[in-house]
Amino acid sequence: MKTKKEIEDSIKKIIEESILPTVQMHGGHVELQSFNDGIATIFLSGACSGCAMSTQTLKMGIENMLKYYIPEVLGVEGIEDPNSTVDPYYS
Repeated sequence: MKTKKEIEDSIKKIIEESILPTVQMHGGHVELQSFNDGIATIFLSGACSGCAMSTQTLKMGIENMLKYYIPEVLGVEGIEDPNSTVDPYYS
C-alpha cells in the first residue's frame, strides 16, 4: 500500500509530464493542491481559471488519466484561481 506522499508524488509527476505541457499551450496552469480520501484537488490558474472547458479538462482529461494510472485516485475536484486576470477566451 502506497503512502499519501507516494500517491501525491505520482499525481504531481503525471501532471508535470503528461498534463501540464498541453494545458500550458493554451495559457493555463494546473497543479495538485491536496489529496485526501481518494480525491485529488487541482488548482486551476491562468487561462484555465474561468474557462468554460475547464470542467471538461478536469473530468475527462485529468481525472481519467489519474484514475487510470493511480488506482488510489477516486475522483478529482477543481479550485479556480480567484485572482486570475487572464482572459480565457481568445478574440
